[in-house]
Amino acid sequence: MPKAFRSNRRGLLPWLLLIAVVIVLDQLTKVAITRLFVYGERKEILHGFFDLTLLFNKGAAFSFLSSASGWQRWFFTGIGIVAALFIVVMLTRHSSQKLFSAALALIAGGALGNVIDRLIHGHVIDFLLFYHREWAFPAFNVADSAITVGATLLIVDELRRVFRAR
Repeated sequence: MPKAFRSNRRGLLPWLLLIAVVIVLDQLTKVAITRLFVYGERKEILHGFFDLTLLFNKGAAFSFLSSASGWQRWFFTGIGIVAALFIVVMLTRHSSQKLFSAALALIAGGALGNVIDRLIHGHVIDFLLFYHREWAFPAFNVADSAITVGATLLIVDELRRVFRAR
């Protein structure tokens, strides 16, 4: 086995651990919420701003395609698995780029957390609800948060790269 490949595999370990941490945190919070709440139940945490609730999403972000006939479960499961595999390849090649790799690992962990839900339950479990008066952001979960933070870090990483190149 070439030395460069062995080196890249060792550099991959921290990012695989981050993926695992995201998955475990996501799944633990979902188990807790499903044991403590019944579907649709809502508990106010911060008055007028934040509630815990138990909702199911058969679609993607913002319930996109949630009312489709069921094919979307397998479609989004496939996309999540393919994305995670692609990310692992990218992590193998770029494991020394810390911010980039952290971003990718967060995205992969979040994608796989939601894939697990789709495979086990047929839907994604959402429970974090932010709102103000009549406005409400769609409920989401830890996996969604990891994906969002990862995507934000990718943008920050690219902006840093662009400004360094000037």
